[in-house]
Amino acid sequence: MLNILYSFGIALGLALFGTPLFIKFLVKKSYGQFIRQDGPTAHFVKRGTPTMGGVVIILATLIGYFGANVILDRGPRPSALLVLLLFVGMGVVGFLDDFIKISRQRSLGLRPLWKFIGQGAVGVGFALLAIGFPNARGWTPASFKISFLRDTSIDLSFAGHTLGVILFVIWANFLITAWTNAVNLTDGLDGLATGASVMVFAAYIIVALWGITKLCGEPLAELHCYVMRDPRDVGMVAAAIMGACAGFLWWNSSPAKIFMGDTGALALGGAYAGMSIVTRTEILAAIIGGLFVIIAASDVIQIVWFKVSGGKRVFKMAPLHHHFELSGWGEVTIVIRFWLISGLFVAVGLGLFYAEWVVAA
Repeated sequence: MLNILYSFGIALGLALFGTPLFIKFLVKKSYGQFIRQDGPTAHFVKRGTPTMGGVVIILATLIGYFGANVILDRGPRPSALLVLLLFVGMGVVGFLDDFIKISRQRSLGLRPLWKFIGQGAVGVGFALLAIGFPNARGWTPASFKISFLRDTSIDLSFAGHTLGVILFVIWANFLITAWTNAVNLTDGLDGLATGASVMVFAAYIIVALWGITKLCGEPLAELHCYVMRDPRDVGMVAAAIMGACAGFLWWNSSPAKIFMGDTGALALGGAYAGMSIVTRTEILAAIIGGLFVIIAASDVIQIVWFKVSGGKRVFKMAPLHHHFELSGWGEVTIVIRFWLISGLFVAVGLGLFYAEWVVAA
């Protein structure tokens, strides 16, 4: 438990006290946010607000996790390193996107093709590495089986190892693409994505802690145990990300002094996808992160219906939070209510996770 507390505390402190220093640096460099012209007019006052705050979240998380390991004189484990690889890799893609927007004074960053290539390279690398590194029991960070509350009977290697690898790479990259885009779409109001991320990563601390106490093969493990390669370290990473987001939220809440940008949104989405894979909760993640799912779905519905209906719209504007803005809701009201929705999804997800163990055990 101390390792998780150390990870959280170090990351929280660094993000809380490091963010204002980074804001001063960004202001000095004139690295400000560009606002889409077709968005809510209330957002125009945010033009020029420092962006790329995701750099702080990433650095605080890394120092939090590795710092806790140093304090406790222990080494990092493969599952944690792979989640961090995905976290940092997606953050780099987002950073390039943000930097191009700023340096070229435009709202368009990386071209879609290059963004796809960058995300794909990181995602494929993660997927291939995640099915390696077996421990003494033969457990790898990821599994060929599709997981809900744990691994299900749906095995991607049903026709052999080679096909299993190919299908797993496709499945993993679907999850990574879905979550990075979902978090990115949610990051449209001050503190919205950051606050929701605090909750979902807090949920994964609990999932990891439960996995530690119910780990198959451990002396204290009971019936219906969990197969996870490194639950303790995964919990440390989740705690570090939660702490970094909580510290950053102090400065990102309305009126935001800094935005996380694509740097932070893509990094958090990648980490969430990786977390779901290494904890064997890939489908459950869609419930815990239900707010992200709803917001991403609203964007998809708007686009599909616009094309099918010949120009008609379901929402006044997508993603969903902008619809409520144009309906007259205040930004803070929307954020708080969406946080409540996120909290409810987290509670339902954790309830299902626990209930499944109780019923089966």
